[in-house]
Amino acid sequence: MYKTVRRGRCRKAGCRQITKVGGQLLNILECTELEKEYNGTRVVDKISFKMKKGETLGLLGPNGAGKTTTISMLSAQIKQTGGTIQINGHEIKGNELKVKSLVGVVPQDIALYPELNAYENLQFFGSLYKLDKKQLKKKIDRVLDLIGLKDRAKDPIKQYSGGMKRRINIAAAILHDPLVVFMDEPTVGIDPQSRNKIYELIALLKEQGMSIVYTTHYMEEATNLCDRVAIVDRGKMIQLDSVKGLIKEIHGGILEFQFRDPDTAQSAKALAEEYEHVKEARVSDSKLEAVVKDPQENIGYLVEQFRTYSYEIMNLTIMPPTLETLFLYKTGKALRD
Repeated sequence: MYKTVRRGRCRKAGCRQITKVGGQLLNILECTELEKEYNGTRVVDKISFKMKKGETLGLLGPNGAGKTTTISMLSAQIKQTGGTIQINGHEIKGNELKVKSLVGVVPQDIALYPELNAYENLQFFGSLYKLDKKQLKKKIDRVLDLIGLKDRAKDPIKQYSGGMKRRINIAAAILHDPLVVFMDEPTVGIDPQSRNKIYELIALLKEQGMSIVYTTHYMEEATNLCDRVAIVDRGKMIQLDSVKGLIKEIHGGILEFQFRDPDTAQSAKALAEEYEHVKEARVSDSKLEAVVKDPQENIGYLVEQFRTYSYEIMNLTIMPPTLETLFLYKTGKALRD
């Protein structure tokens, strides 16, 4: 039995149409048991997920987890060893050129020509999508306005700050109105103010209904930018859910102890690390933070141990679990490791 395939209506200027099957919107992106091997080593191991239009999906994991390799396969930059990928109903295998026209990629590295100005860079990238000159000019003006750099369009890229270059990187990726944008750690190496400008830009893209796959190793980004987050480690997807859903299942949290001096805090850290229910302990000045299973049940033991060694506790706070807590419990290590 044949299914009816048609295009969903799109009223916004410049937006792409979404494929419908039998009147229902397809997932904008689907991958099933995605695998990649290099020289016999599997770096991506059976990753599967689906994504709706307008969703921002975060891939959260440390360096070397397989995040960049995953989005390189999803965006048809490299071929998968196994598994299937569909973008807007199009299977990537055999349709690489079609799929590349439907996606945008923001790489980790700055992919711009430093001697050219912003406008010239965007002209070059727009020409790769075979946009006519009149159409391309409108799109360049639109994205420069969106990223807040229209007044710097004629300045050479080499005169830009790191944060400004990152925004032009994003502009190049969205110039052709892609259905899905893959952003690979787009805030790496920039100052907090520039990072906030990129966050604001991503919020604008989300408001416009753009679908985004966002890789990061920053907990704050995953929490604040993403509708759902996939925990990725050593090429495997450990868990996928909303941030709220991920945190809800954790029976753990953080105990924050304030001691009289840094030496006491360091001694208390060594003692806490001996306790089986402490996943991690870290010290900042005179403060000890211990990631603990069931804080309410285990707080008494730690307090008693510290008192036994005359470690005077000036203040004690129980903090709720975070994505970092989840990552520790799921992988047995801190995200920064």
